[in-house]
Amino acid sequence: MTAIAILLLAAGASSRMQGRDKLMEEVDGQPLLTLMCRRASLTGLPVFVTLPGPAHPRAAATGDAIQVPVPDAAEGMAASIRRGTAALPTGTEAVMILPADMPEVMAQDMLHLAAHFSGQGSPILRATAEDGTPGHPVLFPQRCFKALKTLSGDQGARSVLKAEAVQPVSLPGRHAVIDLDTPEDWDAWRRNR
Repeated sequence: MTAIAILLLAAGASSRMQGRDKLMEEVDGQPLLTLMCRRASLTGLPVFVTLPGPAHPRAAATGDAIQVPVPDAAEGMAASIRRGTAALPTGTEAVMILPADMPEVMAQDMLHLAAHFSGQGSPILRATAEDGTPGHPVLFPQRCFKALKTLSGDQGARSVLKAEAVQPVSLPGRHAVIDLDTPEDWDAWRRNR
């Protein structure tokens, strides 16, 4: 399974956080980005994390993850996916892409998704909430890498998902769909914990 890499997307601007950085918000006594990098590394899979740049404050919060600078991060999620995919080592058979602002996604969830990968013939695997709502992470086989490296704009990998067979993989509760983009999202999530 080591031919699967995890790519955490952490180069966004946190533009809806009113001056705060959502990835540096504290969860369980540590920045969310540190927690997510740690969970990803617990899978035993190689972990890559996109960042606005090596001097960004987030760079100190990535643990052992391999940092991928995204100088064109302002373009949107596509820039992170493009640069992150291009940074993967030769021989990587699939990439599991996960926005880093999803505090409910656990190491077990990543391993559960990875366990459904069946080699190059595998469909794209997309995590869903228990009720079937599509979410993250999404695991792309190597045949998708070329398309991932040519994405543009802030649509993420929607075009690739539309062009390929996608198999849903259910995760517990709402793990796959809870993302925290605003101070209100954070307040509500903390109240409900």
